[in-house]
Amino acid sequence: MTPDLHDLELLLRSDTPIILIESIEEPRVLELFARLAMRLSEPAFCWTVTDGLQRIEFDAPAQQPLADPGEILRHIKLTNQRGIYLLLDFHPYLDKPLHVRLLKEIAQGYANLPRTLILVSHGLEISPELRHLSVRFSLRLPDRQRIQTLIREEARRWQETVQDRPVRASREAVEQLTDNLLGITESDARRLIRNAIRHDGAITQDDVQTVKRAKYELLSPEGIISFEHDTRSFAEVAGLDNLKAWIDRRRDAFLDPARQRDHPRGILLLGVQGGGKSLAAKAVAGRFGVPLLRIDFGALYDKYIGETEKNLRRALDTADLMAPCVLWIDEIEKGIASGSEDEGVGRRILGTLLIWMAERATRVFLVATANDISRLPPELIRKGRIDELFFVDLPTAEVRREIFAIHLRQRGQEPDRFDLNALAEASEGFTGAGIEQAVVSALYADTTRDGALETATLLGELASTQPLSVIMDTQIQALRTWARERTVPAHGPERY
Repeated sequence: MTPDLHDLELLLRSDTPIILIESIEEPRVLELFARLAMRLSEPAFCWTVTDGLQRIEFDAPAQQPLADPGEILRHIKLTNQRGIYLLLDFHPYLDKPLHVRLLKEIAQGYANLPRTLILVSHGLEISPELRHLSVRFSLRLPDRQRIQTLIREEARRWQETVQDRPVRASREAVEQLTDNLLGITESDARRLIRNAIRHDGAITQDDVQTVKRAKYELLSPEGIISFEHDTRSFAEVAGLDNLKAWIDRRRDAFLDPARQRDHPRGILLLGVQGGGKSLAAKAVAGRFGVPLLRIDFGALYDKYIGETEKNLRRALDTADLMAPCVLWIDEIEKGIASGSEDEGVGRRILGTLLIWMAERATRVFLVATANDISRLPPELIRKGRIDELFFVDLPTAEVRREIFAIHLRQRGQEPDRFDLNALAEASEGFTGAGIEQAVVSALYADTTRDGALETATLLGELASTQPLSVIMDTQIQALRTWARERTVPAHGPERY
């Protein structure tokens, strides 16, 4: 017996009159209840607005007159037959008082005549008067063992269709495919496996990458959470010596699956705009060697009450399913800010996030970045919810040299040809983003005849630009003063 079948049987035996199942795997739900009905010798029916009511254990003609939502509920209420009734996509009719009353009367009559109502849809919000009569059930996602079973089944199916030619696959490719299919539904996993095998009868590294991209799209079709493929290594990031040393010391503990307690949980990166916080967040994932997920708070917000928090919970669930991974929340203060105009959404978002941060057991390393510490509540940044608060300050002269070298090299220029000391001195007060833009602007300016960029051109671009530290001098100085005694500097000599 599968775990889902076992759990559903226990639920049916617990005398719960209404079961809510939010799932896109409608065929799988029907299959489970058909098997369960046979096992329990209990009649099971399925209703849709298009076909009406029909038995699901065996083929039987639909009762078309019962296609109306009100009629099917009256029929179930008046029947003298116990049974299981699956109502598919009934969610549009749950806000009608007549339907709510009929559902309530059927549920209240359960003790005299057990008629279990199973509401199945992609999303279900039930009326308050029905909540104490109902329970939610979620299909389990397949584990590694189940996914490998699905791979064997689909390989066998393909082999039977091509005159017994076996599927070609290396152990490494199968293991990677299995890892990348964790966290999605069984139906989606089976479809992706079938697509990987179908075109060439093999499971290759190319198939693994294709499946990975398809999985990302399945997990967050609304764009609430994105997956960063380009997780730059720390070798591409100038400075951040303290942060690098801190991550290095915790890498093994974070990646060790046998470690059940006290694994690293996350950090907050505070700093000036353009100082390199976002690049540092990407570099953390690259250093750990795990996927990088990014939450877009702008995509979270929904005009309907409660939907924004639900969107956040789904995003956090996705991160849990992708563990081990790094979850990056950029400019977190903007997402949790609350005001009179947002009807408390910011406070509810904060509450949802705090609960997840405190209770999660998965290896999801949180990297939150912020520009304005004054907008962050104390409960968010206390130890226990995050491990450390780092301040990404304006880069020192030595770090500015590294930044120039990195951006010149990335654009086909040999750093040794330039006077990096002069560039570092001329760029005092510039952020990493400002230095990068100076390099880009210089490439558009006059160059020598052979197309090689000159130090003088770069110095000219720096001289014609006011750095952010001058434009926003008051705000940046206030931030640096606050951070001096309260945070760990991300740059500078190693302290860990």
